[in-house]
Amino acid sequence: KKNMETFFIIMFWLLIFDSIGANIVSWFGLTKWYHNFTIISRLFPATRGWTTYYLVLVLFIGFILQYFGMDLWF
Repeated sequence: KKNMETFFIIMFWLLIFDSIGANIVSWFGLTKWYHNFTIISRLFPATRGWTTYYLVLVLFIGFILQYFGMDLWF
């Protein structure tokens, strides 16, 4: 059971860092994103609405994990 909790905690932290990074790109560096990664930016547009929704969703998952007794700080 402890290994599965560790897996969920690691996945949560990877998702939180990814969502924060996506928000930084969408709010502060959008033009650089589109010019440097043209193919990827067409497939995955970094818009403010979607990245903010992604961050809220990841935080909600963190609250659910905390509610079920997982300590997210290791």
